[in-house]
Amino acid sequence: MANMKISSQHRLLLSFYLFSLFVYPEAVKVTYNSNNFSAGCIEIEIKALLEFKQGLEDPSGRLSSWVGENCCQWDGVGCSRQKGNVIQIDLRNSYNLTYPEYVMFGSEAEAYERSSLSGKISPSLLNLKYLSYLDLSKNNFQGIQIPSFFGSLRELKYLNLSHASFAGMIPPHLGNLSNLQYLDLFPYSYTNVDSKSLWVSDLNWLSRLSSLRYLNLGNANLSLASNNWLQAINMLPSLLELHLPGCDIRNLPKSLPNVNFTSLRVLDLNNNYFTSSLPPWFFNVSTLVDLNLANSEINGTILNDAWRNFCNMQALDLSFNGFSGEFLGSLSKCSNISLKVLRLRYNSFSGHIPESLGNFRSLRCLQLSGNSFLGPIPASIEKLPFLEELDLSSNKLSGAIPESIGQLSALSYLDLSMNSWEGTVSEIHFLKLKHLKCFSLSSVNQSLAFSGRNEWVPPFSLQVIFIKDCRVGPTFPAWLGTQKELVSITLIGVGISGTIPGWFWKQSPKIRWLELQNNQLSGMLPKSLNFSLGAIRVDLSSNLLKGTLPLCSNVQSVSFSNNKFSGLIPQTIGQEMSMSQILELSGNSLSGNIPSSLNKMKKLTTLDLSSNQLSGKIYTQWKGLDELNTIDLSQNNLSGGIPSSMCSLPQLQVMKLSSNYLSGELSLSLQHCTNLSTLDLGDNKFTGKIPDWIGDRLLSMSILNLRDNMFNGSIPEALCGLPALHILDLAHNNLSGPILPVWAI
Repeated sequence: MANMKISSQHRLLLSFYLFSLFVYPEAVKVTYNSNNFSAGCIEIEIKALLEFKQGLEDPSGRLSSWVGENCCQWDGVGCSRQKGNVIQIDLRNSYNLTYPEYVMFGSEAEAYERSSLSGKISPSLLNLKYLSYLDLSKNNFQGIQIPSFFGSLRELKYLNLSHASFAGMIPPHLGNLSNLQYLDLFPYSYTNVDSKSLWVSDLNWLSRLSSLRYLNLGNANLSLASNNWLQAINMLPSLLELHLPGCDIRNLPKSLPNVNFTSLRVLDLNNNYFTSSLPPWFFNVSTLVDLNLANSEINGTILNDAWRNFCNMQALDLSFNGFSGEFLGSLSKCSNISLKVLRLRYNSFSGHIPESLGNFRSLRCLQLSGNSFLGPIPASIEKLPFLEELDLSSNKLSGAIPESIGQLSALSYLDLSMNSWEGTVSEIHFLKLKHLKCFSLSSVNQSLAFSGRNEWVPPFSLQVIFIKDCRVGPTFPAWLGTQKELVSITLIGVGISGTIPGWFWKQSPKIRWLELQNNQLSGMLPKSLNFSLGAIRVDLSSNLLKGTLPLCSNVQSVSFSNNKFSGLIPQTIGQEMSMSQILELSGNSLSGNIPSSLNKMKKLTTLDLSSNQLSGKIYTQWKGLDELNTIDLSQNNLSGGIPSSMCSLPQLQVMKLSSNYLSGELSLSLQHCTNLSTLDLGDNKFTGKIPDWIGDRLLSMSILNLRDNMFNGSIPEALCGLPALHILDLAHNNLSGPILPVWAI
């Protein structure tokens, strides 16, 4: 768990809505005197700018002001007051990003592309002899290389090419920029998750940037420089901020004779592969105020006095590593504790959370999830008046949740899930939490109750609520009707029964995540459940809901499994639910044919209609469902054969058709399902011989169930050649001949 890099799909999707409160250090600022110059510009500089413009693609006309002779009035151009020389080009894309780093799709991606500059960068910029500031960030240069001539812009103090889709080798010519103070090359692409990255063969050129104060090479591939990266950084005495996240660095030197970066305040090495403990020299960098080592495969015990030199630390992130031992001991002894952010998620810390936690009075963010902390929440937590985010989830904490949490008036994010709580959570626990936006609670021993009166009006307005395996029932919580900003609701296994109130569905257009499974909800649902475009999940499975199956528009994943829905599947389901990727309707009493409109669901990856009363022949219009990965039609009353169109699905890996009335010989078209890993045709009426092509063509097969049919003849030897096969069931057929020797061992 300590080195976990990928969360489960549902947890990842849910986390999209959970607030993350970041504390960013103040960026290193480089100041320029670049007010607009009233006189005309120097002719050679005008020409240089126009040639630069000519090489760019500008679909939104951001450079439309670049006309006339006074270039100092052009958007994005700054000139010196004294001589009128161009000293600044600021063409960063001002597109309003929803999140700092994520991949855009659809209309948002199109809008971003329209706002972005792209094309080629003209060497005419070399004629701007006094250019000291160049910012092309957040544009889309579509994988072109950073021009090597940038290394000849000798007056540059500020160069920002981040998030602009540059790729290829970072030119070592940049090492000629001896005046450079700020360099940001972070190569993130907003529209292409598989975009090519920047890379270096070595970092020796960095050592010549003696004035550098800020460096960000995040996501650039530095693996070829793993052995000397630190030596190059150590030659930068003025460096204040260093950001090297996701750089594939695999070496954290155990020794460093002289630490020269004695001004370093921010160090970000997250998401690398060090596979070692922290070296002794590291604890001598006492100037650090912000340290991020998350997800970098660092391990070892943190000794009680290890952090005694970091009393000025304001933000510390050691998440997703293998740390153990003390984490607050030495820091709590500092005379002036300034720590504001502490993230220790998913390590191997254990023992009790110490009472000394109360000494960290400046804390805004405390994340201790995914460890093995024991015992109760310390009473001293009430001494953290500025705490905005508290995450104690996935530990071994026990006892009653203290009512004093309700006094943390700044709290906006509270996650206490996946512990062993007991007792009751009452209205007092939320008394002053007027800023609370995200709340998560669960207890693995199911000994916790959530008590809230029907007439209770909470002081907060939640956006996310997650409660699992706690007693909330017996009725649907009426106080949720006061929460008008909810976008994510999870109430799993909380003992609520009865009907879902009508007011709840009036809020559904805002909801993008809804989980109410494993309760005793009953009654009928509206015929149509309307959710906003982009809704991710609706799961009402394992309840007592009945009546006609409702339609859910705009939802990616829908599950109504294990209820009492009956009647026909609506014939318009394909049109109404064309956005759905997952459709799970198993364990109901649905009858009739599989509707032909399913072929409108072009994004469908999983279809589960098992354990119903569907009849007739299997739907035949499967062609065009190119994303479909899993089909489960087992335990119905289907008849006939397997349609050939079902075997035209290029992504199909799982086909479950067991416990029906299917008959005839296996269709030759099945041999085209070359990606099949599971084929379950058990308990049907198939006849004829088991074909050799199963062993010759279906080489990805790991589970093959043909039991309880009427196959005859011998077992084909070709089945022995299936390299991934680990479950084979041919029982209760009319097979004859010897058992193959390879299976008789």
